Amino acid sequence: MNGKTYTLLGPGPRAYESAVPGRLGGHRGSRVYGRLDCPAALRAIAKGGYAEHRVFFADEATAVATGYRPCGSCLPEEHRAWKGAQR
Repeated sequence: MNGKTYTLLGPGPRAYESAVPGRLGGHRGSRVYGRLDCPAALRAIAKGGYAEHRVFFADEATAVATGYRPCGSCLPEEHRAWKGAQR
């Protein structure tokens, strides 16, 4: 390992340090999570302001347990399932 640590969001929600980077990113304000290469998130980051509200998750189960919903852009199947469960 390179000794670098990453701050991830876990259940609670509580931040914790990890030697492994998060696999998913989220937005604290909208409570949406998605892939790190999500086109919608990357556009928002490029416009500025988004990064200060960004959080990271180790996995999808943790993001869901923390109260985040899947992104409709980069996780369309997961988003459809989430939306169907809301009805």
